[in-house]
Amino acid sequence: MHDETQDPKPHINIPEGVAVADAHTELSIWFFCGILMLAYGLVLIVQGILDLSNPPHTILANLHPTLKWGLFLTLFGGFYTIRFRPGKG
Repeated sequence: MHDETQDPKPHINIPEGVAVADAHTELSIWFFCGILMLAYGLVLIVQGILDLSNPPHTILANLHPTLKWGLFLTLFGGFYTIRFRPGKG
């Protein structure tokens, strides 16, 4: 029989019925990148829609770059958020 008092490694006794976090639960950096791109994209879409009714006095404002970049970031942010979401097998 092994004497646990002589073992130098620390021991933790977890009572039965207590949920223990899965050791393989990790969050991907791409999930956070997706969240950021999605958030920035949504902000740019709102600003781009507001710019349609009150266009800024800048060169090439008629191309609506804010709205286009907002759509681009929202699409890629949504893809990365869904693709690398936590808990996905």
